[in-house]
Amino acid sequence: MKTSDKQVALAVLPCLLAWLVPGTGHLFLGKRWRGLLFLVAIPLMFAIGIMLGGKLYEIDPAHPLTYLAKFANLGNGVMYFLTKLLGFGSDAHIRDVTYEYGCTFGLVSGLLNFLVVLDAYDIAVGRKA
Repeated sequence: MKTSDKQVALAVLPCLLAWLVPGTGHLFLGKRWRGLLFLVAIPLMFAIGIMLGGKLYEIDPAHPLTYLAKFANLGNGVMYFLTKLLGFGSDAHIRDVTYEYGCTFGLVSGLLNFLVVLDAYDIAVGRKA
């Protein structure tokens, strides 16, 4: 099925909402239960990651993988910016026992939210019910 330009244009708002706050794109599209699930699960996952001592990655040209980690962190949308603004996730200590778990939770929640954005797009253009 070919997607028209109008469908793509109408899909921009749900995708932007889905990226900024996980689940809101689905709620906007009328997918209440799916939206509520994402609205609870992804922020909870991110919060657990920060509470476990995970960090918010910064780009370091000496370590190329930090570009990917920063991209994954940015997938958390508003949660990332609020956490950064409040100063959480910047004082992580690699010696903490839960450091790796916390970082993994933070990265996976961002990547999962990117999949949620793609799902919202598919629903908005009519590829998925």
